[in-house]
Amino acid sequence: MRASLTFQIVVAVLLTHVTGCAVLSPHKERAKWQAKQQLDTIAASGVPRELAKASLPVYRVEPPDILLVDAVNNIRPTSDLLRAGDNILIRASNTLPIDPEGDPLINEFRTVNSVYSIQSDGTVDLGPEYGTVRLEGVTLEAAKELIITHFRDKVGLAQPSVAISMPDVAGKQAIAGEHLVRPDGTISLGVYGAVYVAGRTLPEIKQIIESYLENYVHDPEVSVDVLGYNSKQIYIISDGGGFGETVTRIPYTGNDTVLDVISEVQGLSEVSSKTIWVARPAPAGTDIAQTMPVDWEAITRGGITTTNYQLFPGDRIFIEADHQIAFDNAFSKFIAPIENIAGSALLGLGLYRSAKFVNQQQGGFGGGNF
Repeated sequence: MRASLTFQIVVAVLLTHVTGCAVLSPHKERAKWQAKQQLDTIAASGVPRELAKASLPVYRVEPPDILLVDAVNNIRPTSDLLRAGDNILIRASNTLPIDPEGDPLINEFRTVNSVYSIQSDGTVDLGPEYGTVRLEGVTLEAAKELIITHFRDKVGLAQPSVAISMPDVAGKQAIAGEHLVRPDGTISLGVYGAVYVAGRTLPEIKQIIESYLENYVHDPEVSVDVLGYNSKQIYIISDGGGFGETVTRIPYTGNDTVLDVISEVQGLSEVSSKTIWVARPAPAGTDIAQTMPVDWEAITRGGITTTNYQLFPGDRIFIEADHQIAFDNAFSKFIAPIENIAGSALLGLGLYRSAKFVNQQQGGFGGGNF
């Protein structure tokens, strides 16, 4: 009786499904005709597609892109102050003679012609004969005058002559390398600070960095390029046939078509249908969706490029689930609670009958009642 009732329910549902399909067939034919009209319109339009791609607008940097910055000119300015750790080439003439009482024509002098380092206390040690002079915190020209004053006042040289230069004129820090655009839209330039680059083109970023570095570098010149295009994405939304929707994010390369992007997820899944469309982002407040149908069989089996659109950042590719699988999943979800209730009832009835049988057996042997 129960099996017969279940069979009748299943047959009724299937008949309803088949009958519904037959009733809706005129609507399906109309939908096919409308889809064909739409495809013909798209074919005659200038929508970029495979074999007819369009050049993209100038790229604008956004987080989390990675920029490659190379310093063509990274020289410390003449106004930069000396600091501990700097190396200075000091050359001096008219210095102390080795033999104060010797013949001035053949006498040798104690040379000052070497690279000296500014120590942690800010001084430069010129040797036991000349002592130390403090040079930290002054410009290179001021350091020269300090050394001349030291030779004249401390050492006693009558007419000292000094030349001073820096063998290493590089800036405080090498800024060349990879720079991640941070969530706040800035990139770090190390000890020089940070500059805001989000939403700017590469020529604009070059000018921004060079203008900012003028306070720290002599005549700065940099080159800027994008190393990692991480801010532009394309999305694939796959309908799970009643069991949710999966969203896959694909990095945008600028040359992507529908076929390229779907190949990144190994094609269509076992629950997917061939009903696919591209939804293009519309401005806020727009009520009309910008959608373009995709003829999957034409793209794959026929090599027809009409609907193999060139994609743009933010495009969504929606893949609808197979209707039969979606119906089967919906029916399974509908009947599952009934099956659970029926299973629980059958289990309870079985337990009751088992207990009654055991009690009857015990009553037969021992005379007890249930």
